[in-house]
Amino acid sequence: MPSQKQLRWSELRVGITVIAASITLAILVFAMSGTTQLFASKFTITTFFDNAEGLRAGQPVDLQGVPIGNVTEVRIVPGRPLQPVQATMKINTRYHDFVRADSKATILTAGVLGESYIDIDSTQAHGPLAQDGQEIASTNAPGLPDVVRSSQTTLVNLDVLVKRLDRIVTQVETGKGTLGEVINDPALFNKANNVLNQLQGLLNDVNNGRGTIGKFFADDSLYKKADDLVDKLDRIVDDVNNGRGNLGKLVKDDTLFNNANQTIVKANKFIDDVNAGKGALGKIAKDEAFAAKLQHTVDKLSAIADRLDAGEGSAGKLLRDPSVYNNTDQLLIETRTLIKAMRENPKKYLTVHFRVF
Repeated sequence: MPSQKQLRWSELRVGITVIAASITLAILVFAMSGTTQLFASKFTITTFFDNAEGLRAGQPVDLQGVPIGNVTEVRIVPGRPLQPVQATMKINTRYHDFVRADSKATILTAGVLGESYIDIDSTQAHGPLAQDGQEIASTNAPGLPDVVRSSQTTLVNLDVLVKRLDRIVTQVETGKGTLGEVINDPALFNKANNVLNQLQGLLNDVNNGRGTIGKFFADDSLYKKADDLVDKLDRIVDDVNNGRGNLGKLVKDDTLFNNANQTIVKANKFIDDVNAGKGALGKIAKDEAFAAKLQHTVDKLSAIADRLDAGEGSAGKLLRDPSVYNNTDQLLIETRTLIKAMRENPKKYLTVHFRVF
């Protein structure tokens, strides 16, 4: 039989094994719950939701997707009809600088059917750092029931659309409507076939060099003319680059540029002289006395024109009095009559009589 000492040593080994297994189990539990640092210092914050959405104690708390703590308690708080669900979170103080008083907490789901967790968003937060025990605001993310409810309207609209498409397809198959007639009318098919045949004939004529378009593609003389034209243009460009011909001299001759430059300089000097009141044109443009005389002359000419238009004076009567026109017309008629009579019987008017005393 084992001695008392051996029994005690066996019991001690069993106890040590149990304690080691317990510590290992505790470490695994903490690791599975998302807690990466067992003995790190933490601070507490709370938030309220209208629905827990499967959130339970021990589930992780993320900051923009990075685990920073765990949910320690989820309970119903009376006196808050709109947001009765209180969630208490313990956050690692390592991330204290990223959690602010105006941060937003949202319940999200890991995947479609995964567990719920809290995600804290501080991207738009600019307030002071959250203190231990402080409450932060919450926002609602669309859950699976919300997605289902919102998709019901889409499904209804899709069902209506499918029914309408089915009616359209039925009408097309029965030859109703414009599209149905287009698809089911054999005359339209025959016309389209004839058009295709004509196009095929046109393409055959073009390939065989018949017709204007066929000659355009098949006649080598057109290519030769185009090639000659390109050669001529190339020679013209060479002549211009070498300064030959009128266009070449215009482009390459420095004398033309100098003459144009001198002309521009003289024109600028002439304009400056005119602006300065020099010369006859400058005096005409700048002399106020001359401008006054010119205005006075224009006024007199305008007054004379007004008098002529009113029929005043000799010239006005000559222009406006109808008797002057009538007398002048009568004089011309009588002159023509006299000339005609002289041509018919010149002796009557050109006979000279001499008398001797």
